[in-house]
Amino acid sequence: MLQENNDLRIKRSSDARIANHAKRLSEQLQMLSERMFPPTAQKSLRTFSSTEAAALVGVSDGFLRALSLEGKGPSPDLSDSGRRSYSLAQVNELRQYMAAAKPKDAVNYLPHRRRGEKLQTIAVANFKGGSAKTTTTIYLAQYLALHGYRVLAVDLDPQASLTSLFGIQPEFDLGDGDTLYGAIRYDDKKRPLKDIIRKTYFDGLDLVPGNLELMEFEHDTPTAIHQRKTGAQEIFFRRVGLALASVEDDYDIVVIDCPPQLGYLTLGAVCAATALLITIHPQMVDVASMSQFLLMTSDLMSVVRDFGGELNHDFIRYVVTRHEPSDGPQAQIVGMLRSLFGEEVLTSTAVKSTAIADAGLTKQTLYELPKGQISRKTYDRAVEAIDAVNSEILAEVQKVWERS
Repeated sequence: MLQENNDLRIKRSSDARIANHAKRLSEQLQMLSERMFPPTAQKSLRTFSSTEAAALVGVSDGFLRALSLEGKGPSPDLSDSGRRSYSLAQVNELRQYMAAAKPKDAVNYLPHRRRGEKLQTIAVANFKGGSAKTTTTIYLAQYLALHGYRVLAVDLDPQASLTSLFGIQPEFDLGDGDTLYGAIRYDDKKRPLKDIIRKTYFDGLDLVPGNLELMEFEHDTPTAIHQRKTGAQEIFFRRVGLALASVEDDYDIVVIDCPPQLGYLTLGAVCAATALLITIHPQMVDVASMSQFLLMTSDLMSVVRDFGGELNHDFIRYVVTRHEPSDGPQAQIVGMLRSLFGEEVLTSTAVKSTAIADAGLTKQTLYELPKGQISRKTYDRAVEAIDAVNSEILAEVQKVWERS
């Protein structure tokens, strides 16, 4: 009895210590966040030079200059030296202007979904931590937004790293029901997804934030299954898809950052997805973990089919992340993956780069980083690799839409 009391006291003491550590760390993170982003400030995206803006729109710099001189399209900011710069919102205005001016080529300037082209929902998954799911998600979402698509990023990870990168402090800036859980919960507190979605500082890119509240879905679902709730809307693996369907007219592409576990949230995302991106760090322990992930996913998908669910993904691709091309063992693993899965492994790889890590320290991506903040050579090498990966993924989406 005495031993049991001692064990209970130790457990309570550990609980109190962990709770205290969590509180202290949260307070420190809040202080750091307020120092970088004061309460009255918000994250903002850098402007783009006329050369960059012209490349994004698909016109020449000279044409853009002439347009500005004629007073057509948005008015760029002018520096003291006369250099023009455009916000992303202005770049999108230019796209709208060009699409209206040249309706036959409108799709080249304004690549939104057309009638008959279904919403593409891309789930980024793997239950191995450190496989760069969040990095892959945010860079893909921002790349798509930069290229004129209407994008919704969904943070399904209770750790909420994606949400933090967008400048939102999960434990302080979100209230009850402010995550996807609010739209997929089983009780009468369920909210419309459109009321949860937040605009971001990236024009054309919206966010469904995440925090620890998402874990409630993992806890609630077994009870809902046990109680045998009726109606298609109550089946757990359809709830994410039904929520996204309520806003599909507003977006071209949805990108979901799945949690590093194969639970009900991940399964819901996989079932809602039209495509899967499976991230893989080319180390043997990660490959072994991915093998288990694929086996478990396959087993769970068969269970979903038994319950009447359908899983018809337009494409499944493996994304090699944190890749060091000069590393011999990594090269062997990448070669093995290509021999096993062929074209389902993206040709381009996301190289390991200090530039990406350094940008992340200030909650930024390389797409956001002001030029000159890091070495030009390092920056260009990293962005070139990221763009190559994302352009391959976009090409797969365009194939589904039957665009040339």
